[in-house]
Amino acid sequence: MEFGLEKCAKIAFKRGKLVHSQNLVIDINREIQKLEQGETWKYIGIEESECIQHQQTKERLKQEYSRRLRMILKSEMNARNKITAIGALAVPVFRYSFGIINWRTEEIKKIDRKTSKMLTMHKMHHTKADIDRLYVKRKEGGRGLVQIEAAYKAEIINIAEYLKTNYKKDQFVNLVKSHESTQPNMNPIIKTAAKITEE
Repeated sequence: MEFGLEKCAKIAFKRGKLVHSQNLVIDINREIQKLEQGETWKYIGIEESECIQHQQTKERLKQEYSRRLRMILKSEMNARNKITAIGALAVPVFRYSFGIINWRTEEIKKIDRKTSKMLTMHKMHHTKADIDRLYVKRKEGGRGLVQIEAAYKAEIINIAEYLKTNYKKDQFVNLVKSHESTQPNMNPIIKTAAKITEE
């Protein structure tokens, strides 16, 4: 097995404060670079340094989603396959960030509006056609497009259910659940899920 050291970075904290440190030397020819002030590294696609870079990650995800969406809409596939491709290739760009990145509902609605606008630009949706029909299953007479807002709400509810049902079985899940309840500046997932369920 060989570690990809070029993908690794080192950062040191003392009592929650970033402290200056040296590169981590593995052997004569290999070392792990230290992360400089203001630099970030990616962990499972999320930009991090001393904390998660929410705004930076949101912008990157939006750009990647738009790129994939444009690529699908410019392809020569038929309309049905394009809708399927959007759900399989473009929507997952956001899906894994739900519950990690602090998305506001209005931001997500804006992405859905941009999606329908791009569908209209590429002659896949008429300007006067019903928007809601885009998200209805094909079997029920709709287009079957995955609504990002609905995907967000489903993911938040799933994460909250997982935390509620597994915190006694797994000590790490219990740590996440207790951390959630002690962070005043975060949108706690369980509280957000309860609000979504109520709506």
